Amino acid sequence: MLKIREITHADNADVKKIIQDSLKTLGLAIKGTAYFDPQLGQLYEFYRDLENAQYWVVELAGKIVGGIGIAPFNQELGICELQKLYLVPAVQGFGISKKLMETALTFARSRYTSCYLETTHNLKAACNLYEKFGFKLLTAPIAGSAHCAMDAWYLKSLRSPSDSNF
Repeated sequence: MLKIREITHADNADVKKIIQDSLKTLGLAIKGTAYFDPQLGQLYEFYRDLENAQYWVVELAGKIVGGIGIAPFNQELGICELQKLYLVPAVQGFGISKKLMETALTFARSRYTSCYLETTHNLKAACNLYEKFGFKLLTAPIAGSAHCAMDAWYLKSLRSPSDSNF
């Protein structure tokens, strides 16, 4: 059974491993990616201590298989950032990313006016997912970006009548 829930302290190591294993597999275990984020081993504490932020994990048969987060990016402009959407390879392609996106964007919509994310053009399935959810490709990162190795930046208005084209 699939269950999406808020991260707990006990989930930190599993989520860190999923993220780092995914980035290694993609050739992105490099500086300027989430692989080296200082908070990666303490995501529960990191998101708990931020206002208007949350990280969710997805469990399948009692095992953590992925997650997604929302955190403030530019409070003055009402922009949040969609962060750390990762799944183990065995569960990719089954619509779980869509369910995580819906969870995160529902949370974000009640707190922010726009949602920003950074990725790389090489992750074609991820880029397609973001575009289906109404994210628009930008020509450059928004000031304040921390992941300099990324080359695709997206922004979505959260005040539109529909959050996706599904």
